Amino acid sequence: MKIKVKGIGLTKFGELWNKNLLDLALEASLEAINDARITNNDIDAVYVGNMLIGKIAGQDHLGPVITSSLGLNCASFRIEGACASGGLAVHLAIQGILAGTYKNVLVVGAEKMTDAPSSQITWALMGASSSQERKAGLTFPALYALLAQAHIQKYKTTREELAQVSVKNHFHASLNNKAQYPFEISVEKVLNSSAISYPITLFDSSPISDGAGAVVLSSDTDSKGVYITGSAASSDTIDLAQRESLTELKATKLAAKSALAQAGMEISDIKVAEVHDCFTIAEILAMEDLGFCQKGMGGKFVTSRCTRLGGRCPVNTSGGLKACGHPVGATGVKQIIEITEQLRKTSGKRQVRNANCGLTQNVGGTGATVVVHVLQT
Repeated sequence: MKIKVKGIGLTKFGELWNKNLLDLALEASLEAINDARITNNDIDAVYVGNMLIGKIAGQDHLGPVITSSLGLNCASFRIEGACASGGLAVHLAIQGILAGTYKNVLVVGAEKMTDAPSSQITWALMGASSSQERKAGLTFPALYALLAQAHIQKYKTTREELAQVSVKNHFHASLNNKAQYPFEISVEKVLNSSAISYPITLFDSSPISDGAGAVVLSSDTDSKGVYITGSAASSDTIDLAQRESLTELKATKLAAKSALAQAGMEISDIKVAEVHDCFTIAEILAMEDLGFCQKGMGGKFVTSRCTRLGGRCPVNTSGGLKACGHPVGATGVKQIIEITEQLRKTSGKRQVRNANCGLTQNVGGTGATVVVHVLQT
């Protein structure tokens, strides 16, 4: 498999009061089309990753909203897979190209979350959980807190190790002018921040964000560039109570195995990665489930600085969901954009040396959906 990332476009992430969702989607789309050096009319299909707009603003039919605004009459699709909506949109766009149906596809991930009250956002996000979890009054901080507690009990992971994820990702975000929180923090700041659901605190958690990202994917393989060489999605039970284990995300393991096999790569070949750190425990689980370290060693792996810029394999150089921001439908697309910039060697102060192969992991809910992509030059 070889799908070219022909163009990329990304808005700033944050509380963007002066822009609506369409403004953000068009800003990213036009930037990506311009970067691809094609015209709007060269686009054969548009895939839109979005989770919340139907519940927040009542606009479910988002594909034609974007295509009509771009002056297109091509096929359009809205893809919903909870917080993995953007990654799924990329995955399904790739299938359309591999099938020979489309040559150039625009994938847009967009979300406008700050216009709604936090109570409405919490309610809308819980659509990614099971009905039994909702009846029990569980929110996603509480669900990930259960995963964290299980990991702490089984592997003696410490609160300080969890906090190091936030510290590292804020450092990376301090080098990213598109990040929602481009500043550094300390371990003490994380540990002393407001408790949400033990052991999760405010600074263990990704924020409510606005933003959009877009990529132009193409079957054109005639020139040098960045290519997606592996793309896989997998799933697990939506209810944590039905899982085989609370200390791993099985869908991550399955998707990673498939994507790496497609690319003919091993996890040791990956030089840079963007993973789904919606909460600090999620990045630690990702390190283990992707195979960067042994099960139970994720906390120590992060603390060893292997995943920090200058380390063996920097992770979340964008700042991740925690510090770059998490407009849920946009996150999976933003991950592709960050790795593309790294492989193009255009990441400035965030640039990873010798980056020629990268990986993204995008998670929906508590791991009921996972999408993994491998990118190479």
